[in-house]
Amino acid sequence: MMHFKAEETPAAPAAPAPGRSRLTQWPVQLMLVPVEAPYLKDADILVAADCVPFALAGFHEQLLKGKAVVVGCPKLDDVAHYTRKLAQIFSSARPRSITVATMEVPCCSGMVKAVYDALDSLDGSVPVYTVTVGIRGQILNEVQSR
Repeated sequence: MMHFKAEETPAAPAAPAPGRSRLTQWPVQLMLVPVEAPYLKDADILVAADCVPFALAGFHEQLLKGKAVVVGCPKLDDVAHYTRKLAQIFSSARPRSITVATMEVPCCSGMVKAVYDALDSLDGSVPVYTVTVGIRGQILNEVQSR
């Protein structure tokens, strides 16, 4: 497990160079992320479906910047396991916010359901943002709830 900060230098421009990664931790795969990973504590957490970074060209700047990320595929993996693991993560981490990024395809709805079901077991309210990405790479919808 690693937690690192994006490189910042005084001479660096305010905007990152094209192609600069905004990833600040490893691993990212939900199945591999430790439940009590320190980089998740009091973080803005991005829960992204596996296909989102491939479809959305600006993924790092538009969604990942400033967030801890976990990724998974609700069609290929066990959504019930995702729900249980996310509930453990949210309970331990007490995130400031959660962003769920999915594709417009029906199988991605399982990721949104897993996040909301995991949050139902928590005390308190966490702001949740859902972002839907089209298969052609455009953001189709952004909604804040909770």
